[in-house]
Amino acid sequence: MTVGFIGLGNVGSKLAGSLLRNQVPLIVRDLDRSLAQPFLDSGARWADSPADLARAADAVITCLPSPKACAHVMEADDGVIAGLEPGKIWMEMSTTDHLEVQRLGEKVLERGASPADCPVSGGCHRAATGNISIIAGCERSVFDAILPLLTVLGRRVLHSGPLGSASKIKVMTNYLATANLVTLCEALVTAAKSDLDLATVYEAIRISSGNSFVHETESQVILNGSRDINFTMDLVLKDIGLFQSMAEQAGVPLEISPRLIEIFEDGQSRFGEREWSPNIIRRLEEACDTKVLAPGFPAEMCDDEPEERGYEVLPGGGM
Repeated sequence: MTVGFIGLGNVGSKLAGSLLRNQVPLIVRDLDRSLAQPFLDSGARWADSPADLARAADAVITCLPSPKACAHVMEADDGVIAGLEPGKIWMEMSTTDHLEVQRLGEKVLERGASPADCPVSGGCHRAATGNISIIAGCERSVFDAILPLLTVLGRRVLHSGPLGSASKIKVMTNYLATANLVTLCEALVTAAKSDLDLATVYEAIRISSGNSFVHETESQVILNGSRDINFTMDLVLKDIGLFQSMAEQAGVPLEISPRLIEIFEDGQSRFGEREWSPNIIRRLEEACDTKVLAPGFPAEMCDDEPEERGYEVLPGGGM
């Protein structure tokens, strides 16, 4: 199966790299051609337009920063939809609005092609090694067709149900990660102001009921001082805003979510929309005139798990 990949940013470049590393025939495109050059040097082909890419590929993957960007790539005169035909598959791997992916999915179906939303979770360091988790929303027949690709791109793959279900779940998980990040920032600043050794605090949280994936990754780059988790404040606001909208559509009166949005809107106004998301801790550091730092922590996360072929995860804990 030849794959066309559009969007070679922080996450997209890692996912496309897994395909190329595993010798999947690859066609690439990005607004910034320089981002594609390493892939071209390693054997990928370039497409002059999204439509040309779709015509040449069996499956098209989009991994873009916003629903607006994806709509343009899909619906422009030379967009992906113009190049689709029966038998082809569109895989949306961005974190996006479920209503938008369903809207675009209808247009894909009108061309005789099949849509799937396949957002990823686990961080850029796991995307780089093919060990990231993937949630896929689509017809079961489509899922079976793309599963061989998904198990190259990721380690754990879950079929979540119909188109749009994966995007709903993904913004929910990103909301939970954001809530965890903010509470960890509060805990670490409180620890610093309480004269606790921060390396010891890190280990105490790691071995306790307070542990989490976010702690084992983002707390480390916070304590290092780099705060580099390859995710920025504007992307956090996009994701938690999508979750807030989903809750409003469902009639759920959330209490914590609006406050998280306020916190990140304030952080973005102070530090810039492209500031690394863990630097939301600076709001508390500045308020308390302190720095949350400790020696021995990495500047960025690296996945030390060996790359392995992925597998489908079944609800209820089966495999």
